[in-house]
Amino acid sequence: MARYTFKLPDIGEGIAEAEIVAWHVKIGDRVEEDQNIADMMTDKATVEMESPVSGTVVELAGEVGDQVAIGAALVVIETDVDAGTDEVVAAPETAAQAETAEQYEAENPGVEEVVAPASLPAGEGPGVGADAQASAPPPAASEDAGAGAPAPTPDPSLAGRGEHKPVLASPAVRARAKELGVDLSQVKAESDRIRHADLDAFLRYGSGEGYAAPGRSRARDDEQVRVIGMRRRIAENMAAAKRNIPHFTYVDEIDVTELERFRADLNDNRGERPKLTMLPLMIVAICRTLPDFPMLNARYDDEAGVVTRSGRVHLGMAAQTDAGLTVPVIRDAQDKNVWQLAREISRLAEAARANKLKPDELGNGTITVTSLGPLGGIATTPVINRPEVAIIGPNKIVERPVFTGRGDEIRRAKLMNLSISCDHRVVDGWDAASYVQALKKMLETPVLLFAD
Repeated sequence: MARYTFKLPDIGEGIAEAEIVAWHVKIGDRVEEDQNIADMMTDKATVEMESPVSGTVVELAGEVGDQVAIGAALVVIETDVDAGTDEVVAAPETAAQAETAEQYEAENPGVEEVVAPASLPAGEGPGVGADAQASAPPPAASEDAGAGAPAPTPDPSLAGRGEHKPVLASPAVRARAKELGVDLSQVKAESDRIRHADLDAFLRYGSGEGYAAPGRSRARDDEQVRVIGMRRRIAENMAAAKRNIPHFTYVDEIDVTELERFRADLNDNRGERPKLTMLPLMIVAICRTLPDFPMLNARYDDEAGVVTRSGRVHLGMAAQTDAGLTVPVIRDAQDKNVWQLAREISRLAEAARANKLKPDELGNGTITVTSLGPLGGIATTPVINRPEVAIIGPNKIVERPVFTGRGDEIRRAKLMNLSISCDHRVVDGWDAASYVQALKKMLETPVLLFAD
């Protein structure tokens, strides 16, 4: 047998190191050729590392969250045959000192190392403490209990009577009691079965027993979550943006009543095409107005002191995923119609949620749009996606009465606040306000979106 050292390859132009975001093997595991052994994250994407040989894992280069330099040893594998090298590059001490595979696995539980509350034993409700479990007598078996029902718990009110009754309740009542942390054996029933009314009465008058009544939160143990992977990248990028860029934000109100009616008409006649949200229409308006405001569609290299005004719109689209916020880029958005934009938005959002974005679908944007949809709030102050110089944030659409301008006449209108944050080193306040006014005109007169 021989030992094969798998060194971290160059997985991106200009990348000096990558972060371990997941191990798919542990010391002692058998791996096959082309098997995924780790996920490594660079500034641009997460890349799967596949084993070039078959064998047994004997060393791993660190823990989740550690940085590994390009060309450094990532995994050492003991192969079944001579893999071409007997030389082993020493792995970091954290892995080398693990005495057994079991010890290493125990020290490296997963991608997110969370110190969480210990899980409750099977059958123990969240409202029953360890002391109560220790002092309670063992439950008696019952042939009368229905299939799937828990073993009956002795009712303290029957102590000394020489009998134990099973707890009878519907699945809905049991589910509600579990959610509330209530031990059904402590609930008094008005009939042979515990009903919702009995549970309500217990919560009203028996909450002094240590159970959480509706509207009251229950204390939990503290959690410690390592800031790694995507969350670390977000933290670093946001800190750099706020540290280096003098932000200013401008907000204006836009009447999107006609735009929403226009969107509804398009959707009613879309056929097999995707359903339109507000975002594709917003992007069309952005692309049509940006040529008159080139200082906004730009990137600022503050180290070189150079602003590059882009002739194309590579539009970043902030997308929320389980791992955190990521910004896939719609390339050449100015060349796409509203239906093509809708398809591209859907495709990129799905790829982001599945963590399958390609490196060329991330980075090198020229301007970004960020939207919280129905959670958009009254106004936002979005953080610029450095080295871009502007980010646009449409907010929530609300319906309000507005004066028409004809005396005291009032009409119903759909209104939306639009925020834009700019880099004050590159964009003046007058420019930002002027751009939003141009965008407002186009959104309030949606026929302009498709006019030549």
